[in-house]
Amino acid sequence: MLSRGERIAWGAAAAVAIAGAVAAWWTADQWTPHAGPWAAQAWRTITRPGPGTLPPGKAARTPPAAGAATAPLPPPPRKCVDAQGRATYTDRPCPGGMREQGVDGAVSVLPQ
Repeated sequence: MLSRGERIAWGAAAAVAIAGAVAAWWTADQWTPHAGPWAAQAWRTITRPGPGTLPPGKAARTPPAAGAATAPLPPPPRKCVDAQGRATYTDRPCPGGMREQGVDGAVSVLPQ
């Protein structure tokens, strides 16, 4: 059983939390444009962590495959976007009439 002082303290904490939620909802149109890009970047980092998010000393250490030192690295993937906004991913230069954009995230399948 909570004492009278504890009940008052928990009630005040709940009232402050509810008031904060109402204030955030009421003023959402003012702060959402500023928090939106940050939230999107945080979500991208959480759902697709890369080597930059690993703690120091925890980098993936994979043994080199046989002959890997002599094999050339594959070309980086390219995202080619046409005038209608359709994207094509390739490992070659973009064809005429298409503009190249950065690849966001990971591409797991490239054309043969």
